[in-house]
Amino acid sequence: MAEKVTDLLDEVARRHGERPALKHKRDGAWQTLTWREYREQVRLAARGFIKLGLGPGQGVAIIGHNCPEWFFADVGAIAAGGVPAGIYTTSSPEQCQYIASHCDAPVVVVENQQQLAKFKKIRDQLPKLRAIVVMHGSVAGEGEGIYGWADLMKLGQEVAESELEARIAAQKPDDMATLIYTSGTTGPPKAVMITHRNVIWVATTVVQYVKLGPEDRFISYLPLSHIAEQATTLYGSMMGGCCVYFAENMDKLGDNLREVRPTMFLGVPRVWEKIQAKMQAAGAKAPPLQKKIAAWARKQGLAGGFAEQQGKPRSFLYGLANKLVFSKVRERIGLDQCRFQATAAAPISRDTLEFFLSLGIPIYEIYGMSECTGPATLSLPGRYRTGKAGFILPGSELKIAEDGEICMRGQHVFKGYYKDPESTAAAIDSEGWLHSGDIGVIDADGFLSITDRKKDLLITAGGENVAPQLIEAELKAIPGVAQAVVVGDRMKYLAALLTLDEEKLPSVTQTIGSPARTVEEARHCPKVKGYIEEQIAKVNQRLARVQTIKRWVIVPGEFSIDGGELTPTMKIKRKVIREKYAKEIESLYNETASPAAGASASA
Repeated sequence: MAEKVTDLLDEVARRHGERPALKHKRDGAWQTLTWREYREQVRLAARGFIKLGLGPGQGVAIIGHNCPEWFFADVGAIAAGGVPAGIYTTSSPEQCQYIASHCDAPVVVVENQQQLAKFKKIRDQLPKLRAIVVMHGSVAGEGEGIYGWADLMKLGQEVAESELEARIAAQKPDDMATLIYTSGTTGPPKAVMITHRNVIWVATTVVQYVKLGPEDRFISYLPLSHIAEQATTLYGSMMGGCCVYFAENMDKLGDNLREVRPTMFLGVPRVWEKIQAKMQAAGAKAPPLQKKIAAWARKQGLAGGFAEQQGKPRSFLYGLANKLVFSKVRERIGLDQCRFQATAAAPISRDTLEFFLSLGIPIYEIYGMSECTGPATLSLPGRYRTGKAGFILPGSELKIAEDGEICMRGQHVFKGYYKDPESTAAAIDSEGWLHSGDIGVIDADGFLSITDRKKDLLITAGGENVAPQLIEAELKAIPGVAQAVVVGDRMKYLAALLTLDEEKLPSVTQTIGSPARTVEEARHCPKVKGYIEEQIAKVNQRLARVQTIKRWVIVPGEFSIDGGELTPTMKIKRKVIREKYAKEIESLYNETASPAAGASASA
């Protein structure tokens, strides 16, 4: 059995050497690399890193969008005894400097000229940095110590295979294999130390239960510096011998999905929400008869989905609905051959889950974190519950502490935070339990529900604890609302910042008779504000009194990665939002609301 990452690669190349491993677009056509070629490129990159001066235990910082070279650099660094450390492509030069310095990187791999410019700006602040390798584009005239990818491959040929084999042989299962840097929403990112044992155990377990094999196809598009993408398309594909297609970019993800027809697809909540918004916008323009058929089909789909979860047979009408509607919808999205579509990395609203369930596309929730090498719980076809995060990963342990915190223990739990023993001791207790920082409950059937982040809990002026994520999910389900952030820590009541959904807005304004056609017009439109007030009043009726939203404001645009309000995996940065929208929040607690703000009908 494999004990190290390089063992995984050797084994898959031995068993499936001539099968496709990686596919990427070049000049509009998909190019294929086999598992044998993948292994050759990894080993050549590893020898190149050795030539450039990479020593055992030293970092190789990698910044760039998903592509074969990212994989080669990552696994090549591991083979050479180094430690890959991914950097989000949106990182500033200062953030790049922090990570490259923190992981003691003598070598940095960058995607292109844009990312190279960041390191050229900070190079004098990185005394250990000896070489920068550029994946794509010419490096002519860039200066000393800057190499193209082809240069790295040539340098690799100057290092004997025996030297690489010695580096691989020296590695142990409990050695650090990779560093995952947290998003750093509350300060400098922490470096999560993932071992070979962690990687092998998670990959083995996921492949076994999801039943991954050589016929399966992934599409890689989420940041490779995040554990979710690494656990699936980097290590999961290697363990299962699956083929990974690299999406051209986020804008072309929809087109690529229809081309690739993946059998496995992991979408963060915002991706599912975007697909939902486009489908609803298109549905609003359909002829009346088509709308009626769709509504009937969705009713059958929802009933059938919940019946399946209880182990009961679906109605015979489900099959008709599938033939008339669901099969066509799946084909239009590109998920007609997908047998496992999942969501992870951030909370997803029940509205979105039920929308896809009603179309015969159950989304399987996975819960986890970098510190447990990705998944802690899993949902599977035939074993899932809508709105719940799945069951414990077999072979590991999960418990709820007295204060409601989710704790986990097992071979997936990380080694600790690099160069940070204090944070490590705070995260892993003396009995080996990893404290997640999340609040949750486990039901009688063993399914986990996440209620909130421990640090995100709001404490009202009356001293009551309120979980904002539950309320935000309700607000996001309002047609036309894209995102919601609840505020009110230490205040007399709760309030909300809302953004509007550009895709859904036209059908909403048309329905309510508003002349507004843009988000900015809608923000100031009395009819839109009246509509939002009515909808929030309905939401409040479903909430406990302490949870109700008393005031709200529509902010311009949407929260985004570029705007700084979202992490690269699209989690809300609450501190950033509180600072960025301080004036809007202040207006929610003034006697008179601002022109773009409103008070709910129950205030």
